[in-house]
Amino acid sequence: MSLDLDIRAERLALSAPFRISRGAKTHADVVTVELRDDDGATGRGEGVPYPRYGETTESVEAGLAQAAQALAGGQPAGEVVDAMPPGAARNALDCALWDLTARCGGRSVAERLQRPRPGRLATAVTVSLDTPEAMHAAAAAIADAPLLKVKLDDTDPRARLLAVADAAPEARLIVDPNEGWTIATLDLMADLVERLHVILVEQPLPADDDMALKGLRYPAPICADESAHVAGDVGRLLGRYQSVNVKLDKAGGLTAALGMVQQARDLGLGVLAGCMVASSLSIAPAMWVGALADAVDLDGPWWLEKDRPGGCRIERGVLYPPQRGFWGEPAPAPG
Repeated sequence: MSLDLDIRAERLALSAPFRISRGAKTHADVVTVELRDDDGATGRGEGVPYPRYGETTESVEAGLAQAAQALAGGQPAGEVVDAMPPGAARNALDCALWDLTARCGGRSVAERLQRPRPGRLATAVTVSLDTPEAMHAAAAAIADAPLLKVKLDDTDPRARLLAVADAAPEARLIVDPNEGWTIATLDLMADLVERLHVILVEQPLPADDDMALKGLRYPAPICADESAHVAGDVGRLLGRYQSVNVKLDKAGGLTAALGMVQQARDLGLGVLAGCMVASSLSIAPAMWVGALADAVDLDGPWWLEKDRPGGCRIERGVLYPPQRGFWGEPAPAPG
């Protein structure tokens, strides 16, 4: 059976600039796919090209165009997905295949995984990198969220972290320098990390320099992000990291992400469910990872000026699943 694959690049405006140590963005570039069978059933998926991993919108579209040719020629969709490299293109197609299987076969993702549909999850809400004063104001506006992610770099990180903690004294914190620190900065921040409600420090050092973490005893667990993309990377984290951030766009879809979670658990590592800045079409499948994680960071749609109809919502740091039939379930019966 041949399948048609429609590919569409979209630029989604953000409600406020999103700043990390590598730069700022005012929109999210995503690539959306629709996988359609001969009977007209359609599955959807979304991938987020990430320049840090050498991806562009054009490269993701090109990878999906090759997949579309194989699908049109009758190659089984599972084989096409397996042949693709990890990344945003494979994520979009893999998630579309999960969705299509639910819609044309009548078996939801929950039934296939033999697990309950994810309910609401407490999610980190991100405080974007800015001046200490601006970060204080941003944190104060979301101080009722139970978990905040604090974006930092190597410039005055103490003042910025203290500003957030002062504005939201009850919130737990994930500190995320996005590879922007040195080992000296990590040492400098240790007393604050110990004193404040910090539950994770995420990827403090560049991935190429993280051997400096070997054997380090630190007040909070250190979580790998850029240092681990797929399940095969997880074993190399031992002795340097205590947790791993599992993202569908890194692993290459829900299938690979679930395998990465299992590998982390087998090796005794914690799991953070993460995402890129994206719409609910990315977050709906990621919630299946979130349901297995120790902590959840799935606030991508929270940054959008406008999300997809029927998608997830975030209120006071709680992520609510999308409407029935949005993704991974048979379409609701009319009426």
